[in-house]
Amino acid sequence: MFISNNACSVPSSFWLTGIPGLESMHLWLSIPFGSMYLVALVGNVTILAVVKMEHSLHQPMYFFLCMLAVIDLVLSTSAMPKLLAIFWFGAHNISLDACLAQMFFIHCFATVESGIFLAMAFDRYVAICDPLHHTSVLTHVVVGHLGLAALLRGIVYTGPLPLLIRLRLPLYRTQVITHSYCEHMAVVSLACGDTRVNNLYGMGIGFLVLILDSLAIAASYVMIFRAVLGLTAHDARFKSLSTCGSHICAILVFYIPIAVSSLTHRFGRLVPPHIHILLANFYLLIPPILNPVVYAVRTKQIRKRLLHILKAGTQPR
Repeated sequence: MFISNNACSVPSSFWLTGIPGLESMHLWLSIPFGSMYLVALVGNVTILAVVKMEHSLHQPMYFFLCMLAVIDLVLSTSAMPKLLAIFWFGAHNISLDACLAQMFFIHCFATVESGIFLAMAFDRYVAICDPLHHTSVLTHVVVGHLGLAALLRGIVYTGPLPLLIRLRLPLYRTQVITHSYCEHMAVVSLACGDTRVNNLYGMGIGFLVLILDSLAIAASYVMIFRAVLGLTAHDARFKSLSTCGSHICAILVFYIPIAVSSLTHRFGRLVPPHIHILLANFYLLIPPILNPVVYAVRTKQIRKRLLHILKAGTQPR
């Protein structure tokens, strides 16, 4: 294990502690984390397969759902295999380049997921407030462009994070990262020298993604609710709101864990370190697990297709 001292040095690798303070329980912790990761993989791959096979689901909302599934697969796979390797094999060491790559993928695709939720809010706004033009506005090409814009925004926003570390922070007090993955602030806090630029840039990205995206989504739903309340028929109101239910649930599943994790990391000085790390890992696992469940439970077409597949699989040949 690397030893921390007061001398600054240029590291070629870092040492991830896993869940600090719970090292004796790592093997037991691997059971729930491994199970959750497996559920996330199976759930999101199932969503992708169902939407691909069911032509009635080839609509903007479900294309965005497929984008979410891919993003969730990347997010969880960026961190969980390494965490499980730490739990099972004691593979704490990670090279500097691998650490920066992991940092980029985690923060980039979290930003992309927020952008997809924003695009989905726009889709629901058009579907409810201007239903006659929904198919002409949200064409397959437009949906693809919105997904590409979310991806490019994530790359532009988070690409400088590892670059700023490479260019500005070559020296570190220690190589021991008290985290289970290479989170931006966890790495920056170990650096020697002036880290204000890195801190401010990281906080700026968090503000742009968490605050502005959530405000834009909230504004779209204010307009949606105003349009729904203007409907005279009770059944029409209920049907309109029910189409937004899955999206609202998915948004809450995504933003609440990331908000809690960010707040406890920056302001929760009295919160034990292992709680910080557990929350950070749950933030990478809870949305990938719950998004497929939310949409499978609340979407009739997905439920019917899943039941059809399950019945076909259980019938004798």
